[in-house]
Amino acid sequence: MFIETETTPNPSTLKFLPGQQVMPGGTREFTSPEEAEASPLAQAIFDTGEVTNVFFGSDFVSVSAAPGADWSSLKGMVVSILLDHFVSQAPLFVGGDASGISVPAEDDLLVEENADDADIVAQINELLETRVRPAVAGDGGDIAYRGFKDGVVYLTLQGACSGCPSSTATLKQGIEGLLKHYVPEVVEVRAA
Repeated sequence: MFIETETTPNPSTLKFLPGQQVMPGGTREFTSPEEAEASPLAQAIFDTGEVTNVFFGSDFVSVSAAPGADWSSLKGMVVSILLDHFVSQAPLFVGGDASGISVPAEDDLLVEENADDADIVAQINELLETRVRPAVAGDGGDIAYRGFKDGVVYLTLQGACSGCPSSTATLKQGIEGLLKHYVPEVVEVRAA
């Protein structure tokens, strides 16, 4: 087995490609060692002591190094952990099921949406799914819809995209421009 690595626009994050499926559906982000307890793989990566974020995508794992961490040694440790995990076919989550899959839920919304906006919300979500999500996944991250109210779309960037120096530009110039073009009711995009 060979694990490829790719840089991301976020200089503190590397994307690791094991050449096989990581998540059967959805994504999962771990921002602390406590959250990582749900996944033996994420926990092992956090146990290096030099990691601030682990993100599972469909076919990749993004890892963010802590400030001051040395990627030259950390990269080898992460590759070794990933190799051990995938070669042994260990379960991704405690209990071996897909309980760790992150799926946006109604209670994840930051704002109470107006039922009259259902068509607008459907258009926004379709654009996010078909145009935005593939692009941010290519950079080692994901995007979560968090609501729409009074013309404002609330989104959360995850994985390599959270904390990336270009995340504001991605939201404002990229995603906001796209959504405003296709959905005239959108007036602004805000990070949530």
